[in-house]
Amino acid sequence: MNKVYNINLGGYPFVIDHDAFDELEKYLSSLNNYFKVSEGRDEIVADIEARIGELFKEKLKRRKIVSLKDVNEVIDTMGRPEQFEEEESYAGSGSYADSQFDIRTGKRLYRDADSKILAGVCSGLSAYLGIEDPIWMRLVFAVAFFGFGFGVIPYIILWMVVPEAKTSGDKLAMRGEAANVSNIASFVQENMQHLGKKITEFSKEFK
Repeated sequence: MNKVYNINLGGYPFVIDHDAFDELEKYLSSLNNYFKVSEGRDEIVADIEARIGELFKEKLKRRKIVSLKDVNEVIDTMGRPEQFEEEESYAGSGSYADSQFDIRTGKRLYRDADSKILAGVCSGLSAYLGIEDPIWMRLVFAVAFFGFGFGVIPYIILWMVVPEAKTSGDKLAMRGEAANVSNIASFVQENMQHLGKKITEFSKEFK
């Protein structure tokens, strides 16, 4: 007989057995300790927890209780802190692609709210198809509408059925990147640096 706990991980409720709970608690504690001096620590850890929750949901299917095996498999997928320094961060490149067209099809289709004009449909499709600048996809919809009389209806349908990329894991999956701890941390830090530069530029222009 083994104790079980009710937990909430990234907004997902789970029942987890005692051994699995202890292992997961140690893992999350090691991540908190590793990122304690990192910029955006809270957001990094929150996005990691959300991704772990997604992986648990995929693994459980019809089962009700998270086991120690499930936890160990998810940890192997996400990566451990001692592995991070040995891995090359994807954020070190400074951008997702150096060319106008980087043909690397994403694994999942999302709406990209970070670079949207209306709903992020075109920017999400661009990321999925490996097109660096979403203006090309916007031109496709514009030509379809003004040149052939359609384009609005497909856009509205995609707006309704395609989910918005909300977490760092979603945004990495949208671009075909592995949603592991190292990439999530790099993604959050890169975005915070980008935001900091924008704020600095705005401040200079305002003065």
